Amino acid sequence: MQANYHMSVLVHEQAKKYGDREMLIYHDFGHREWKSLSWKQVSATVSQVSNALLNLGVKPQENVGIFSQNSVQYIECDFGAWGIRAVTIPFYATSSEQQIQFMVNDAKVRFLFVGEQDQYDKARRIFSMCPTLERIIVFDPQVRMSTHDPNSIYFSDFLKLGENLPRQTEVNQLLKEASFEDVANILYTSGTTGNSKGVILTHGQFHAAFEANGKCVPVTENDRIMNFLPYTHIFERGWALYSMMQGATLIVNTYPQEVQQSMRETHPTCMSAVPRFWEKVYMGVMDKIDHSNGMQRNLFKHALAVGRKHNIEYLSLGKKPPLALHLEYELLNHTVFSLVRKELGLEKAHFFPTAGATVSPYVEEFVHSIGINMVVGYGLTESLATVSCNHLGDPYTVGSVGIPIEGISIKISDEGEILLKGPTITIGYYNRDDLTKEAFTEDGYFRTGDAGYLKNGELFLTERIKDLFKTSNGKYIAPQMIESKLLVDKYIDQICVIADQRKFVSALIIPVYPLLEEYAEQNGICFKNREELCCNPRIINMMKERIDTLQQQLAHYEKVKRFTLLPHHLSMERGELTNTLKIRRRVLYESYKTEIDAMYAE
Repeated sequence: MQANYHMSVLVHEQAKKYGDREMLIYHDFGHREWKSLSWKQVSATVSQVSNALLNLGVKPQENVGIFSQNSVQYIECDFGAWGIRAVTIPFYATSSEQQIQFMVNDAKVRFLFVGEQDQYDKARRIFSMCPTLERIIVFDPQVRMSTHDPNSIYFSDFLKLGENLPRQTEVNQLLKEASFEDVANILYTSGTTGNSKGVILTHGQFHAAFEANGKCVPVTENDRIMNFLPYTHIFERGWALYSMMQGATLIVNTYPQEVQQSMRETHPTCMSAVPRFWEKVYMGVMDKIDHSNGMQRNLFKHALAVGRKHNIEYLSLGKKPPLALHLEYELLNHTVFSLVRKELGLEKAHFFPTAGATVSPYVEEFVHSIGINMVVGYGLTESLATVSCNHLGDPYTVGSVGIPIEGISIKISDEGEILLKGPTITIGYYNRDDLTKEAFTEDGYFRTGDAGYLKNGELFLTERIKDLFKTSNGKYIAPQMIESKLLVDKYIDQICVIADQRKFVSALIIPVYPLLEEYAEQNGICFKNREELCCNPRIINMMKERIDTLQQQLAHYEKVKRFTLLPHHLSMERGELTNTLKIRRRVLYESYKTEIDAMYAE
């Protein structure tokens, strides 16, 4: 580990070391041209932010809101606030007005930074319903402010309040007073089952997390780190901050849907991602192979088989591959697999932490087989991200979530729940002593809500305890495990398994509409709209065959017997998805009650 500064001084200390070296690669809101900023430049702006916040009257440990996509200004505001011992509260850029109103009022936010037009408009509409809210500060200079809005200013005008650092003496004193007991963030969880909860994260937790990750996550100052997930997400937040601590360069990806293009343009060496990203990579590559000629298809399938044998059957188990296998793999790696990595923009791939949901074994093996080091891990907002992870270069088991990081004590309860204790675990939920008390056992272990087990030092997840379904036949079903198996199919975009108190398993499926439409056209299936397409018997039969193939390994009572193809995407606006795109099952069960009941009609 190169350094482990208090985050209030991280950028300033690294600026002393790296000076004019590139710290951030980014593009402005709504633009495509990549720009860069040095450590020294960012440090100077962070100091301006600290001074400007003092001029607005921000007090130590006061809550400041940030409602934006990933951006340079976001990073500058985080560090600027920490520089005067303030707390930042990141809101997802996709949050609804109702969610923003709840969080602003719960945290008594006076100053709210917003990103683009959508965030400004939402903040403006809830302003009158938030008694503490005094000012909105807008990052994007292209935002059209209301002419009747005396409470909002642009970020450039906000920075003028800190020009020439008029309060730097006070900033320096506050930096001296900063402690590891100070709260750094309050992260509101996305709330799959109800209102968001504000998870309190202290500077001490971050410090402990950096220390532990420094012993197993080998980021270096030569790495280029793509920030793909929102900074609101604890995985990306912890990862980005740890990478800065190591002196790496950050590539700030503002729009998640553009990440693959951004990768091809900027060539990152590392990136944290959720499994869905790699599932889409897997499906994209396999679809290209399906559409290639026979010779190319056979070559790639052979290459994958060699890659799997070399990287999974030998290296993952800590075994040395036979010389002939190693030579063949090296040849294919420098020809076939290098082309795949180049297409992804990963010519200099180092390693790629992956967590946030169950990783399909198909996808994990595929990513390793093509020569990309996927580092699977597990964590929660409440644990400041990492609880466990694979260690690069060490043996690992496909399907595990790695070895617990140093300092974390894991206990498995009699019910199979994973319990945690250690310096990275939250002190509790903001304004919710009742929930904090429920979250911990009498001996101080945090209840994760995840079921799992330890085997040979590795942690394995089985299911979210609250998500376990019991059929009317008394069989327990793990929906996320079934969903992860089916999500690797190129025609399936989203899936929600239904089984609780039902006599068999069914599913609501959102297909990949362009591919489904292409299949219909190639096979002479006529349809006027997506409703007709999703109800067509030939389409249903094709999907059933693919689903049956993928669930051959499941017990008969776990298999999806019936399914309904929905003709439209799930949405956050209708409350069907959280900000992290997790399904709110209860909402779906209510919204699609007619469709669900029809699958169980005799």
